[in-house]
Amino acid sequence: MQFKHPEILYFLFLLVIPILVHLFQLRKFKTEYFTNVKFLKELAIQTRKSSKLKKYLLLATRLLLLAFLILAFAQPFFKAKDSKNATNELYIILDNSFSMQAKGKKGELLKRAVQDLLENTPENANFSLITCSDNYWNTDIKSIQKELQNLKYSASPFQLDNLLAKIKAHKSAFDKDIVVITDAVGLQPNQLKNSKDDKNLYFIIPEAEKTDNIAIDSVYVNQVLDNFYEIGVKLDAFGEDFKDIPIALYNNNKLTAKTLVNFESKNKTINFTIPKEDFHGYVTISDNGLEYDNNYYFSISKPEKSNVISIGEVEKSSFLSRIYTSDEFNYSNFSLQTLDYNLIDKQDAIVLNELKEIPQALQTTLKSFAEKGGNVILIPSSESSTSNLNSFLANFGVFKFNTLGTTEKMITKINFSHPLFSGVFEKKVDNFQYPNTKKSFEISNSAPMILGYSDQTPFLSAIQNSVSSVYVFAGEINKVNSNFQNSPIIVPTFYNMAQNAQKAGINATIIGESKPLIMETLLSKDEIVNVKNATESFIPVQQILNNKVKLTFNDNPKDAGNFGVFNNDKLVENISFNYNRAESNLMNANPDAASEFKEISNVDSLFDTLQTNSTDNQIWKWFVILALLFVALEVLIQKFVK
Repeated sequence: MQFKHPEILYFLFLLVIPILVHLFQLRKFKTEYFTNVKFLKELAIQTRKSSKLKKYLLLATRLLLLAFLILAFAQPFFKAKDSKNATNELYIILDNSFSMQAKGKKGELLKRAVQDLLENTPENANFSLITCSDNYWNTDIKSIQKELQNLKYSASPFQLDNLLAKIKAHKSAFDKDIVVITDAVGLQPNQLKNSKDDKNLYFIIPEAEKTDNIAIDSVYVNQVLDNFYEIGVKLDAFGEDFKDIPIALYNNNKLTAKTLVNFESKNKTINFTIPKEDFHGYVTISDNGLEYDNNYYFSISKPEKSNVISIGEVEKSSFLSRIYTSDEFNYSNFSLQTLDYNLIDKQDAIVLNELKEIPQALQTTLKSFAEKGGNVILIPSSESSTSNLNSFLANFGVFKFNTLGTTEKMITKINFSHPLFSGVFEKKVDNFQYPNTKKSFEISNSAPMILGYSDQTPFLSAIQNSVSSVYVFAGEINKVNSNFQNSPIIVPTFYNMAQNAQKAGINATIIGESKPLIMETLLSKDEIVNVKNATESFIPVQQILNNKVKLTFNDNPKDAGNFGVFNNDKLVENISFNYNRAESNLMNANPDAASEFKEISNVDSLFDTLQTNSTDNQIWKWFVILALLFVALEVLIQKFVK
């Protein structure tokens, strides 16, 4: 127990006054008995004993009364366990990611948390509110009431470590109390590793009553037919006991197809066949889980021929003309001497087929070509120098050719999960006819292997950037060195390496991803394109690349949907945006990650808890009450004790 005014305790010396008065009243006198009152002697002795008891009771009562009164004026208190943090600034991190759409006992978790903050936050309380999408620094509940009521779900997944870093970077002269309101979906202990010693970090973790959810994971072109596309819709089921759910396909808001999905497994793929023409719509499901992942928007442009050039000897490149047929490709072959460099920028893919040397001018041109979204395919020659090959590949990443080996190797490994083989294989194949090479370079690289030898070394690898890929073979694939041309896998491999996904594939961008979009359109220096639909419009970051434009979207748009890229009012290309599906699995809630920190049961008790922990327990009122109690006790003694 401590005192705000300990100097008042000196008045406790006043307690000696009642004692002195009491002693004065107890002075002894010599008693003389007269014969006429002798018969009262016995009664007098009893009365004297009673009087002494009363005086002792009054003395004790007055001493305690005076003592409690002095103690009350000294204002005693018990120090709070967080009294040092009484002046701390309050920061509230509110998770508004899509997993907070889940329903708790009182409705959607986010809406309930917002309502509790509006109802229970003191009007004079100053705090900062940080969400996945917005920041409100040094504000109060009245100032942001409207913003909270209109708070939308964020397309960005909840990343607590990033939000904590943002708060710590916010300069302040005071310490910080940080309260995190989240359902803990995706919360990992490593996100809190820099906050382990933070004693002022609190968690409020609302729980969803139901964690079952079905999400549309992706849409892709499964097969290209003469007049139709067969598209695959991949669905993920999280939880148990799912009933049949309806799934529908819309093109320009018109119903195209509809069916029921039966979940006999956790993952399901539904195929739809649509005409081979422009498609600008979405696929949708209806379930009782989260809503944000029930729609998947995508666009398909009417297929255009991809432009491909191979550079090398005509005889060695003849196999490419059988793959890059005239109905889907504009294919040409040039020798190094007859190549027109002005044609390169107009291509979708360039094949360097067994060039003995790659000139420096061509290296520079191809570097720029890859930066603008073109794919490069390198088939080395056994006569090539490793220094020349490595000089060329250094433009794209860490990739190194070592010595040329003369040992025959079997190509036995296929990376089925690589994007190059997306939709090629219905199942993993183990017993195909293995092709081989007689000579091949040893390769050192960190790029993912696409095809590999039996000794685990790569035969085909890819260096990928955000808009293009550079595919590198380890050896020649002519018929003298290899039988790879006779293998069935050569067709989908070269076909997909040269195919422009934007010309013959699904256009569906994830909001928040940094992957840019490159479109073929001519813009003057003063012209810009904008992206819009009926409800939203924004201008992306853009860079003019000769006859192309590179668009970067950052965190735009705010809402998923079908959009168009416009130059003034002219539609250049359709494009679609979707939310990241990282929040779809509600079973990923991990409240144990915050077990080392203080937990508050709900928003209702948030401010009471913080105030109680940081406010001293004042007990002087109890001493005043005790003083009044002894006043009443003295009155009773005076009245009833004789």
